[in-house]
Amino acid sequence: MTWLFCTTVLLASTGAGAQPPAPSVRVLLARFGSAPNGLARYAYLTSVMPQLEGDSKTLAQQLLATVDSELGLYDEALMAFPFDNRIAPPRSMALPRDEHWRSVDAAEVVAELAAQRHIVMVNEAHHDAHTRELTLALLPRLRALGFRYFAAEALGDKDPDLTRRGYATDQSGSEYLLEPLYGDIVRQAIRLGYTIVPYDSATAAPEDRDQAQAQALYAKVFAKDPQARLFVHAGYSHIDKAPGNLGDGAQPMAMQLKRLTGYDPLCIDQVQFRDVAVGGIDFGFYSQVALAYLPQAPIVLRERGSGAVWNSDPVRHDVTVILPPAAERDLDTTGVMQVDVLHGEVVMRRMMPFDLDERPAWLSLQGKRLPFRIDTDLCLGQVPCVVDAYYAGEPDAAVPADRYTFLHHRSHNELYLFPGRYRLRAWNTAGETLSQRLIEVPAH
Repeated sequence: MTWLFCTTVLLASTGAGAQPPAPSVRVLLARFGSAPNGLARYAYLTSVMPQLEGDSKTLAQQLLATVDSELGLYDEALMAFPFDNRIAPPRSMALPRDEHWRSVDAAEVVAELAAQRHIVMVNEAHHDAHTRELTLALLPRLRALGFRYFAAEALGDKDPDLTRRGYATDQSGSEYLLEPLYGDIVRQAIRLGYTIVPYDSATAAPEDRDQAQAQALYAKVFAKDPQARLFVHAGYSHIDKAPGNLGDGAQPMAMQLKRLTGYDPLCIDQVQFRDVAVGGIDFGFYSQVALAYLPQAPIVLRERGSGAVWNSDPVRHDVTVILPPAAERDLDTTGVMQVDVLHGEVVMRRMMPFDLDERPAWLSLQGKRLPFRIDTDLCLGQVPCVVDAYYAGEPDAAVPADRYTFLHHRSHNELYLFPGRYRLRAWNTAGETLSQRLIEVPAH
């Protein structure tokens, strides 16, 4: 397993301020990386977190958010590391208003715009698995348009049997692949017949990483197939077509790949207009747009007259995607006038109680996945306990279709699964199987 973090996220450096018994960054990373599974990594981080401060704590929070996401604790991931690298649109750009723009399903519009392109790039926020829903929806649409190659930043080059096997394991790439939705992206790409392309470098210096990425994509795809059509799933600002967001004048991967291939990539940003925390609105630029259009799925905005697609950063991207809030209650305007909320002038008179154990509604993938009730009976009295749902015929090493982690003696929760047959497996911090059962999720 490769532990690789995007350069847009602050990584800690060993500092003189760390005092025993708090572990150094080196020890923190070593203990974290040597833990046998995600639940053990979670247990270590939560035990050491009270001892940390400064950059060490920031690093631990980032690691914890990644593990939370891997364990199916998606709201907890946002709360553990409310990383906000969103850049507000320039003051000269008015935010769209619903009398001029209408919301449209993002996957449909991106597929339409991709029809004449050779490269499509979509970004994600690594600890926010909601930014993977759009890629999953685009895979069949772009394959139907003739896209043959799929490249994902999290994939490594040390799993030659990936395509033959059909699913990712913890040997297939970086830690992000252990999250169920990312695992499903790889699984579906293989099933659809894409050629899977690992392209990221675990050894390149941060300042050389984007160049190495672009060169790898060119060498593995376009040098061999000049007319190739490539779909890329990447992190944050690697899909930018101009410098600025990576700092120090670094040229992003998309910019460099355009120069190498001569093809202008269609670049889709979905990390700017997203909810970065759970439990309340921030009266910022995201909330203003989300309150105006109330998205229930990833959307883009089209001008009512011309049909033009709205874009908050035309220099770097072609399309701006607006994601639904992390939790439906984040945009609850009960008790106040919506116009007042939009201007941030009224404090909400009734705040809904927020249950962090309630799984986010977006996990249904717009109704394609159905809720399946699970409870702590599967854990045989042991908590914490992870419950995995594996596709029929896939082993424990496979990235599961979905998982949920019981941290308390809560009676039940839900997995979200496509109709079909699955094997449920409950396991503990030592990785020991507690119970198993076969289930079938019926179609509607």
